[in-house]
Amino acid sequence: MSAAAVKTTYREAVKQAIREALNRDPRTFVMGEDVGRYGGCYAVTKGLLQEFGEERIRDTPLSESAFVGAGIGAAMAGMRPIVEIMTVNFSLLALDQIVNNAATIPHMSGGQFAVPVVIRMATGAGRQLAAQHSHSLEGWYAHIPGLKVLVPATLEDARGMLWSALQDPNPVLIFEHVNLYNMEGDLAADAGAVPIEGAAVRRAGRDLSIVTYGASLHKSLAAADQLAAQGIEAEVIDLRCLRPLDDATIMASVGRTRRVLIVDEGWRSGGISAEIGVRVAEQAFYDLDAPPMRLCGAEVPIPYPKHLEDAAVPQIDTIRDAAVSLVRPQGRPA
Repeated sequence: MSAAAVKTTYREAVKQAIREALNRDPRTFVMGEDVGRYGGCYAVTKGLLQEFGEERIRDTPLSESAFVGAGIGAAMAGMRPIVEIMTVNFSLLALDQIVNNAATIPHMSGGQFAVPVVIRMATGAGRQLAAQHSHSLEGWYAHIPGLKVLVPATLEDARGMLWSALQDPNPVLIFEHVNLYNMEGDLAADAGAVPIEGAAVRRAGRDLSIVTYGASLHKSLAAADQLAAQGIEAEVIDLRCLRPLDDATIMASVGRTRRVLIVDEGWRSGGISAEIGVRVAEQAFYDLDAPPMRLCGAEVPIPYPKHLEDAAVPQIDTIRDAAVSLVRPQGRPA
């Protein structure tokens, strides 16, 4: 039986996961810009420097390519580094290290070298951080063989995915949506590791499947509540992992509901939503009563003004309206 639940936040769940990893394995350390004295851009590592010291919580120069490369090298040498990149946009400065080194070295070495590095980064819009700090690029990384791409959306996953990721011999990227850090909820006091493959059905339904991840999960669940008031029961799928995708859970849901709406804060063109939509068309075409539908971020750099930022990414009302149009096209009554 699980211990009593405690009230916590997504931020604290991630911090506790890092603390536990540092306590359990002396090979584990944290590195990145401002993770030590400043406590992390989103305060996830605040206080850990005082607790574990500079050998375990390492502030780095402002060079993503350099410190991600150092993390990859440390992982190859037997350490278990947790590398923090402030925002997903900054990860582009380390793209060569992630894509050409971390993802390929196990293959190019014929399996002689593992790269058990975990790279955490903030992603997504909603904090008015404008066009160089707010994009959702996790779908780009889901394109790359050799990487595992995680998108924890719940307190349980924020708490439990890190330890499982550290046990993986290959590089794992964890994308934490900026709008989730302050999310509060109850979490079992003894919450531990969770599997890092497989999607989860967060709400059962019969009329359509909403497939999503990250902060859009909670918007989709709220939209599903509003849809239920209109007599539409939406099933909500939390992808949890973008690479590998859990085709079985997606197709089983589509088989039950016969319609699918994919909600993705990233751009529509060439995005993860397109990949999911085509997989549904390939594997579940004859189960569908309507074409797969996508609701994605607007094809613009994320704006700074709040009203424009909100308009640039899916919101509860736009998810609800898209679902209604899929289930009841052209105003067809219930």
